[in-house]
Amino acid sequence: MDLLQQGIEKGHIKFDTKNIEDARQITYIHQNKKRNFKKPEERVQAETFLKLILYYNYPVDRIRIFQAVKTFSSTGEADIIVYHDDACTKPYIIVECKKENVTEAEFEQAIEQAGSYAYALSGTTKYIWVTTGVNHKYFKVDKESQTKPTESNIPRFGVYSVQKYKYVKGGRKIDEDPGSDIIKLDFSELEIISEDKLKQAFKKAHNALWEGGKLNPSEAFDEFNKLIFCKIWDEKEDRRKGDPYDFQIISKPKPKNASKEEIEKIEKQVTKELFDRVNKLYAKGKKEDPEVFKDDIRLAPEKVRTIVENLQSINLMETDLDSKGKAFEEFLSSYFRGNFGQFFTPRPIVKFIVNSLPIINKSRVLDTSCGSGGFLLFALDKVRKQADAKVEEGYFKKDSIKYWTHWHDFAKDYLFGIEINEQIARTAKMNMIIHDDGHTNVVSSDGLLKSEVIIERTGNKEFKNNSFDFIITNPPFGSAVKLNEKSYLQTYKFGNKDVSWLDTKNSAVKKRSSQSTEVLFIEQCRNFLKPGGFLAIVLPDGVLTNSSLQDIRDRIEKWYRIVSVISLPQTAFAHTGAGVKSSVMFLRKQSEKKTDSIETKIINLQEKIKEENNYEKKISEIEKEKKQTIKQYNGFENTTGETDKKAIEKTDIFKTWKKGITDKYNQQISNLKEEMEEIFVERKQKELSDYPIFMAIAEDIGYDATGKPTGNNELEVIETELKRFIAHIIKEETL
Repeated sequence: MDLLQQGIEKGHIKFDTKNIEDARQITYIHQNKKRNFKKPEERVQAETFLKLILYYNYPVDRIRIFQAVKTFSSTGEADIIVYHDDACTKPYIIVECKKENVTEAEFEQAIEQAGSYAYALSGTTKYIWVTTGVNHKYFKVDKESQTKPTESNIPRFGVYSVQKYKYVKGGRKIDEDPGSDIIKLDFSELEIISEDKLKQAFKKAHNALWEGGKLNPSEAFDEFNKLIFCKIWDEKEDRRKGDPYDFQIISKPKPKNASKEEIEKIEKQVTKELFDRVNKLYAKGKKEDPEVFKDDIRLAPEKVRTIVENLQSINLMETDLDSKGKAFEEFLSSYFRGNFGQFFTPRPIVKFIVNSLPIINKSRVLDTSCGSGGFLLFALDKVRKQADAKVEEGYFKKDSIKYWTHWHDFAKDYLFGIEINEQIARTAKMNMIIHDDGHTNVVSSDGLLKSEVIIERTGNKEFKNNSFDFIITNPPFGSAVKLNEKSYLQTYKFGNKDVSWLDTKNSAVKKRSSQSTEVLFIEQCRNFLKPGGFLAIVLPDGVLTNSSLQDIRDRIEKWYRIVSVISLPQTAFAHTGAGVKSSVMFLRKQSEKKTDSIETKIINLQEKIKEENNYEKKISEIEKEKKQTIKQYNGFENTTGETDKKAIEKTDIFKTWKKGITDKYNQQISNLKEEMEEIFVERKQKELSDYPIFMAIAEDIGYDATGKPTGNNELEVIETELKRFIAHIIKEETL
């Protein structure tokens, strides 16, 4: 049960509204004090107050909040004081609460503030607890040596010593009353926390690493990922109930009245032992998943300790998947926005694409430009929800092997990603690890390399052509592959200029000097797909509308059955730094037999149209008339004063006239070609097999240009209808 709700039911607190999230005021009933609950630190204050009562079992009458304390230099206000006696004359624990997003410097200042209160109060003060709700630090007060050595926890009520570590598998309950909600914990299990708290924990840990530039953001991010990797491996480790976790501070006893130097020496040993444990976790993880990280942890032991302090209490594996995903995504987006904004597709678009397709646990799914892994994660979540549905329908139990393998085997054997940027690829792997598997089939490679090259370079033999059921992707826009940089360009049909069916000069196919990446990915995805496989791809609208790209669209019609085109608003990618108007195109790969049949029919129709309209004869006549006009000077007024032909043809007047004649006849040829194209389009629609295409325009997709939610998402309505349309195609259509 939520702490605040428990506090209400036990009569310790109340709010001015029934809905806690809407509350403006909290009342501490026994203390008869009202506070502004809209202040971020007040929730931390309230939850900490309740933990002292419900978890640590301290009598509410021995707890005072917002108490004035006179120090040597001023008067301050201690957030919470726990007393050793019913009369509240003997301070025992000083608690200082800070808001979740407090900086490291502010947190350290809070520690110093709490210390000054402890030294100023009577000699009975023994402990300090400084907390943000996620990050906790505990100290034992030694007034004689004016030191405050660290502890793993504060003692629960009635226990006068603290164990050297706090977090163990399953927790360890002491003197628990089966009929009570009060939990008397000596040791604790890791805490499942909210999305907001997880966001703050990630941010605080990363900021502590970056520390204003001592590590550049990229290095800080990589090192943070390594430690998250260790944290997850620690949670996955097989251990008996009651065994301590390794990813936590394990303190050592300090002699009474130890000097500051002695305490510092002991703390260094604690830090070193923690560093050794973390490195062992990292080595074990690297052995199991060698593709995730290849280099060692490069942080100093002290910095590792700081991050562990921020993350040690959190149960990453058990925290709600959706909350975990959103927290990690927001953390990634805030870090990569700008230079790496193209690696992130907004969640509503990803969700729409994945939900619209009939992906199941045996579908081979690929993202050829996977970025941070958003499409892969939503595909995994879709299959996991299918497993949940089967549990509800009685096919198997949630704790059964069948349930586990239903989605874990999908993650392990059927889900694949390619990402060209090695750091982003590692991020995708980490994202998959946090979501509990699937990372082994994310590879760092240029997604436009040929299949056999990707297999050779990555060692993953699963990236075969004609093997995937679904490809879901948002390829990078606005960049081009140049032939002088990537020789593989000429191996693509889209890397060459096709000869027009209206060409009469027997021109050869020409190599392109460059081609846009998104166009090449349309072809590469066809290579990877099985016949009948679906491609859902985000494309700039230019691919669909620019007249110069008609040859691309013509070839798409031969290769794919066009299923749907969904127009996105101009603002769809604005908050990620991209302003290109885009659409989502759903395509289904035709069989080679069907493609060959379409191409043959088109060629035959084009030849028939040319023959029926005497096209080649007309072109020949226009060319002949042009040559005769120029040769005989028909219509040329010789005002040059020259009489010699060669001399005349060198004059600017003649050259201008000749260009005008050439343009005139070229325009006639152009007009004839346009006429032929129009005839072809009209005849093609009548004589070749036609089929319906699902078209829709989404003007509001759940967020505005800044990324702020709008409360409306038209993609959800479109998704329902598109799913029906695709199901009908699969049922009725023969490839």
